[in-house]
Amino acid sequence: MREAAVVSQPNPLQRIPGVAIVLVLLIALFSAIAPGFLSVANLSNVLVQSTILTMLALPMTLIIMTEGLDLSMGAVLTLTSLCVAIVSLATKSMLLGLGAGLLVGAAFGFANGWLVAIVGIPPFVATLGTLGMAQGLSLIVSDGQSVVGIPHSVRDIYSATLLGVPVPIVMALVTYAAFHGLLYHTRFGTYIFALGGNREALRYAGLSPNKLLIAVYAIGGAMAGIAGLLMTARMNSGHPTAGLGLEFDAIAAVAVGGTSFERGNGWLLGTLLGVIAVGVLRNGLNLISMPSSVQVASVGVLVIVALFLDGLRSRA
Repeated sequence: MREAAVVSQPNPLQRIPGVAIVLVLLIALFSAIAPGFLSVANLSNVLVQSTILTMLALPMTLIIMTEGLDLSMGAVLTLTSLCVAIVSLATKSMLLGLGAGLLVGAAFGFANGWLVAIVGIPPFVATLGTLGMAQGLSLIVSDGQSVVGIPHSVRDIYSATLLGVPVPIVMALVTYAAFHGLLYHTRFGTYIFALGGNREALRYAGLSPNKLLIAVYAIGGAMAGIAGLLMTARMNSGHPTAGLGLEFDAIAAVAVGGTSFERGNGWLLGTLLGVIAVGVLRNGLNLISMPSSVQVASVGVLVIVALFLDGLRSRA
């Protein structure tokens, strides 16, 4: 267990260059070709729009550190967003809507962890199946239509400020602080490193890797519930396809940030930089009126370029 704790604090110099170089290049590029990119209003917009992805990428980091994957996160986000919209509309209560989203998200996360840890289904296959289930349920509960008329208590979350800082950014910062404390300053965080790096050590210590793995996936599902609240507030409605594809951006942000898909090696600050890089890329492409298909392809190129730079640095 002591060995796992040692690798939990990676040397930033080994991780920052790849994603940082790409981020600086993106900012320089869009500053030159996209009018208004460097305006305070637009940069604030980039950060606000990146908050939902932050809510997904942070737990995705923990999942990938266990040598796992969650392809269902975007679809679960869609379902939780609909739950928030439907329940808050029926009860006029934002807290009850959030509770419904958290419950549904955690249930899907628990199911993913149970399928992977107990049933033994590979994470790719298990979460691909729950992706289909969540997407189907989203269409069923909404009848394929947007849920509109949500109360102001939900809608105002996305536009409200706290001491001059947009509430979504405050929520993202609090979430990052919570995950940083969980991963680097608790025993549970040490166990997460061991799940990917040395699972046998957990068994020798009398711990259950399966229960820990289920907990990690459940955390991811619950975070999709919180992100569902922000998605509903952002769109001023619940939509049956709102979050589809965001799992790709979350995985891309984690990969760009330097988290390894094996050996339990991850870095949350790198993930945050990866989220900002993806946000800058999508925002810049929007400003120059690039279609969404080009944006998806560009995120793939971003991942390849960042990992290529990391590979060059490692060989050097």
